[in-house]
Amino acid sequence: MRQEDREAAAAAIVEGDRAVANLTLLHERLAPCFARKNPFAQARKYMTGLISDLPRKNAWTIAEHAGDATPDRMQRLLNHAVWDHDSAQGVVRGFVAEHLAHQPLVVAALDESGQEKAGDATAGVKRQYMGCAGRIANGVNTVYCSYATPGGHALVGARIWIPAEQLDDPDRRAGLGIDATATFRTKPQLAIDILTDMVADATMPPWVAGDEVYGRSSKLREFLQGNEIGYVMRVGCAFHIQVRSGVSARADEVVTRYVEPDAWQVCSVTGSKGERVYAWAWIATTSPRHFLLVRKHLTSGELAFHYCYVPEDRPVTVMTLVRVACLRWPVEEDFEFGKDHFGLDHSQVRLYAAYLRHVVLTMAALAVCAVTAAQAKASAPAPILPVTPDDQPPKDLGLIALTVAEVKRLFMLVTRRLLPEAHHLCWIWWRRRHSARARWFHHRARLRRAAQQHDQL
Repeated sequence: MRQEDREAAAAAIVEGDRAVANLTLLHERLAPCFARKNPFAQARKYMTGLISDLPRKNAWTIAEHAGDATPDRMQRLLNHAVWDHDSAQGVVRGFVAEHLAHQPLVVAALDESGQEKAGDATAGVKRQYMGCAGRIANGVNTVYCSYATPGGHALVGARIWIPAEQLDDPDRRAGLGIDATATFRTKPQLAIDILTDMVADATMPPWVAGDEVYGRSSKLREFLQGNEIGYVMRVGCAFHIQVRSGVSARADEVVTRYVEPDAWQVCSVTGSKGERVYAWAWIATTSPRHFLLVRKHLTSGELAFHYCYVPEDRPVTVMTLVRVACLRWPVEEDFEFGKDHFGLDHSQVRLYAAYLRHVVLTMAALAVCAVTAAQAKASAPAPILPVTPDDQPPKDLGLIALTVAEVKRLFMLVTRRLLPEAHHLCWIWWRRRHSARARWFHHRARLRRAAQQHDQL
């Protein structure tokens, strides 16, 4: 191994230790959210398990990984322990903002993601369009907010969407653990709730970005304008804007009528997989603070429309709006990382509070690795890139900055430990015993249903 390789390996281990230190820091800040020390200690075990390489991350697997004899303590942490998960979410948000707010551009990116669920015994479950499945399926959708910057990003807000039929049935509502004061909220209204918390705790970025679900909500846009928060929101081609006093037109018609061929500006924005290059047009409206930003694919010519608001005291250029629009994409990466690496959609709980607690603890685990990756990126050397099409690669292309996934692996490397064989053998026995008990009760339930059907004949 070369000296340079040894130094790179040693530096990587340092980042693994930094991730452990960040977990300790965040966990200590969560202490006021817990009424008792035992659930507080279990929360660290749970977050450590979420950062592990377990193929499935739920109370059973995390409990075995943590060295617990049974899943009882982990299940109690999610279902019955006394702790304030809403305050915990605020602590995670403050931790992320503290480390990323210094970036040159900060955007609150809104989007929703879900988890497929069987049956109807889970809070929030309904047959609906699930983006994670790409089709209509049975599942739970959650509205998220990502704290997105060019140097790093992490999820900082979440609200579970609850269908009206669950809220309207008092018995079902109680059985799912939904608070009696909860009312039906649309996804844009849930986004307003998240942003209201961010305004209250002074972690609100100066910009918001979102897709059409949020762009077409006039209430959300009014909330942002009332708080002097700029936005770049996706809207549909049928969205109407005021082009002259008393005259409105569809977004696609505005492009056809008013955008000349030479008005398009080709802009390049750095993404996670390289440069993203599109043509952009910036169209004024009757309001001096509102604009229509149009993106055109250079090959297909496909158009995407964004409705923009710029607060009065904020100078802005078309490139600023383009960068804000493009910082909506990191929330998709947060979903990908959260699900593939941290178990965001691995929960097997049914109650409302338990589901949200799993989400909050997953957000905390993701935040630890995302902040560590951002810290490593800040001190990483500039990438070596070609400047002409004919450039030949140098002998040493260097290393990319540590990613969230690599930080997670380094965390596992510095925290790994081997548990006794007896511990895993006890868990094998426990799972078999539990499965035998479940099988017995399932068979009895079938026999009872068969007997009831026979009596009805």
